[in-house]
Amino acid sequence: MIYNKPDVAVLPVAGLSTRNLPATKAMHKGFLCLNNLPIIQYAVDACVEAGVREIIFIYSDETNRKMYENYFSSNPSLEENLLRNDKLELWEALKRTVPQNVKISFAQQTEPKGNGHAILSAKDIIGNRDFMVMWVDDVYVCRGKGILSQLLDVYEKFGGIVENIIQFPKEQLCRYGVFSGVTRNGNIITATGVVEKPKIEEIESDYASMGPYILPNKILDLLPRVTKGNNGEINLTDAINLAAKEGCELRGVLTASERYDCGTNEELAKSNIRLSIRENKILYEEAVKTIKELDSSI
Repeated sequence: MIYNKPDVAVLPVAGLSTRNLPATKAMHKGFLCLNNLPIIQYAVDACVEAGVREIIFIYSDETNRKMYENYFSSNPSLEENLLRNDKLELWEALKRTVPQNVKISFAQQTEPKGNGHAILSAKDIIGNRDFMVMWVDDVYVCRGKGILSQLLDVYEKFGGIVENIIQFPKEQLCRYGVFSGVTRNGNIITATGVVEKPKIEEIESDYASMGPYILPNKILDLLPRVTKGNNGEINLTDAINLAAKEGCELRGVLTASERYDCGTNEELAKSNIRLSIRENKILYEEAVKTIKELDSSI
């Protein structure tokens, strides 16, 4: 059986972004930069590459919403200024920020009740469609096919729930949702459930539920049934686990991707170093030079 690919993606961008203060005092974390590109752009570019036709931003307040509306809209006066001053490279970079043939929609999360509650805020816009979810502060760089496209390839064959997973040492898994009842076939892991932030003695595998996700519409009906997790919030992971227990097939994919964690200032700094020196030869040479200078001064 061939399943139709979802063409709508949900990007939660609500919240106070306290882990990235003080920069996020005046802007949302989606506009923090990774290798000179706002991290929100990586998520939107992944959506476009996968053929998404509608992106739903989950926002917290009107200031938050306005930032995303402005960024993903054209700016004719700035574009004209760049052309007039023969700054074609900057003009092209500016034009690329606005996704073509993609509808941008917004849904408000009025209270910070968790990522599952945020997704439920988009229920009326999603309608009866299956959909995708991406966390903005986890950036995935792929040298070939994009991460959503890789997940969609698996979804087309099997349907159900398909998500990106990563293997971690057991002592790190308490921070994530962890697959249980697993069977592996190549890079695809089939599971009977997923436990959000388990105690170390409860961990059954080394496969962490990371996202992005491809989700059946049924998840929107299950989210209101989810009780608050051990973090006091409504977690998407718990709804996925409930769906799996009720017979929805759950698969994780060990994707061909590089993860860049941007969730805290320290992780963002590390990610900037890693990605920037990989992508830019001049920065790589500068990094080597700096390391040598530091070593010689010790």
